[in-house]
Amino acid sequence: MTLGSNFKVSNSYVSGISDTPLKGQTIGDCFDETVSRFPQRDALISLHQEVRLSWEALGREVNRAARALMAIGVDKGDRVGIWSPNCAEWAITQFATAKLGAILVNINPSYRSHELDYVLGQSGISTLILQGAFKSSDYVDMLAELVPSLTTDQGEVNSERLPALKRVICLDSSRRLPGMTSWPALLERADEIEEEQLATLQATLQLDEPINIQYTSGTTGAPKGATLSHHNILNNGFFVARTLDLSEQDRMVIPVPLYHCFGMVMGNLGCMTHGAAMIYPGDGFDAEATLEAVANERATAVYGVPTMFIAELEHPRFAEFDLSSLRTGIMAGSICPIEVMRQVIDKMHMQDVTICYGMTETSPVSFQTQTDAALEKRVTTVGTIHPHLEVKLVDPLSGAVVPRGESGELCTRGYSVMLGYWDNPEATAKAIDSARWMHTGDLAVMDEEGFVAIVGRIKDMIIRGGENIYPREIEDFLYTHPAISDVQVIGVPDEKYGEEIMAWIKLAPDTSLDEEGVKAFCKDQIAYYKIPRYVKFVDSFPMTVTGKIQKYKMREEATHELGL
Repeated sequence: MTLGSNFKVSNSYVSGISDTPLKGQTIGDCFDETVSRFPQRDALISLHQEVRLSWEALGREVNRAARALMAIGVDKGDRVGIWSPNCAEWAITQFATAKLGAILVNINPSYRSHELDYVLGQSGISTLILQGAFKSSDYVDMLAELVPSLTTDQGEVNSERLPALKRVICLDSSRRLPGMTSWPALLERADEIEEEQLATLQATLQLDEPINIQYTSGTTGAPKGATLSHHNILNNGFFVARTLDLSEQDRMVIPVPLYHCFGMVMGNLGCMTHGAAMIYPGDGFDAEATLEAVANERATAVYGVPTMFIAELEHPRFAEFDLSSLRTGIMAGSICPIEVMRQVIDKMHMQDVTICYGMTETSPVSFQTQTDAALEKRVTTVGTIHPHLEVKLVDPLSGAVVPRGESGELCTRGYSVMLGYWDNPEATAKAIDSARWMHTGDLAVMDEEGFVAIVGRIKDMIIRGGENIYPREIEDFLYTHPAISDVQVIGVPDEKYGEEIMAWIKLAPDTSLDEEGVKAFCKDQIAYYKIPRYVKFVDSFPMTVTGKIQKYKMREEATHELGL
């Protein structure tokens, strides 16, 4: 058990204890340790790229990339953005920047020009590594729209709009513009830097320094960059994987996106800290590719949100794949239906599957079920508090800790709490109080054994297929349409994704707009999963006598009208 000795007390406070201490090292030093311990074992397998690297080979590639980045001017503290779906270069960049102390900025592959523009500017990215295109997104064209000089100028980037951006590296050589460098050309620069120079720089890094920025949508409008340290994410990846009893014998299929903590922390760092193999079945989620990867690579673990596991179980070829090598994995993003959990355990042989809960701001995992947790606990709770962390449930108004069995706002504290939101002290102060408690905005209940169930959200966050979506961000974007006078965005129930997005729109006088016009306005400007599925045109919104919008009434009315 991870619960402290005080777990039987009557109030909703628990501290997680462990006989394993926190790792007091940087990600680069831990990576080198793993390379030396398991040099010939599989480390990284990217099936869609036909890349297969041992830890020793991955170590060489990571050091080469780190030296190359040093050669082009990347230094400790510089922000390096990566805008790409899952690939071997993503992982290599993750570990290479960690060795330099450069801060990796994860950019959602679904972002469009509006969101990209904001992230590049807000974080001050000086070096951007991007894929040529992915699905319906042409990354090169979108970036060229923001930085026209890329189409003509050779060498360093010059942009009045994005003055910090100096270097762009394209992973797809066929899509490279004159102002971009190709990945192979970047790696050629490695010879300009000696191994000793890299080692000297790496030795100066400290475990509490920032190493990663991940953007999470904010209730007050623009996305906020959760800034995470070596200590934050290295230890979280380690303890998540330790709960799965991971070792160098394990082989993990990672179909979840690397830009998210699920992929880069729980996946990559979880594997790296234990010497397990990281297996990418494709650049995006595909049920058949995931099943093939498990069967062909004899994987012992697989990650996913509930909708991914449902897609795998319902795949017409499911019975053809030998999944008997599986034993564990993680299901996160939303509560899993009990029948789905039963099938994952019985048909996919994942007897030790666990449930996780957390947020980007807490690196991400705060709660996890143990591998031997009862089925009921895996489908009705998010587990118990993680080692070396604390949890308390408080009255949202008074801040007092509530008794067991009563709902309160979930707050967590410990090594996993982010350093803060990048260049946003006001938002940081609202999220983390003076005692370093992270306020999640989620309402939860704790039982006598310390298991926590999420029962609601103080904030109006929408969870669509595991993606956290904040209405205010979509509302702020829709406000820019000249025909929209006012807009409110809510989540409504959806059988497939858990929730879908609905926009209630009040039109400006003497204007016209229809549902298709709204969706067309959003296309290519915001991520596809943020585009409202339902649109309702109204003259007013339900409000309190003090003028506050009553979104719960909107949800009730919409659910009834749509027959959901």
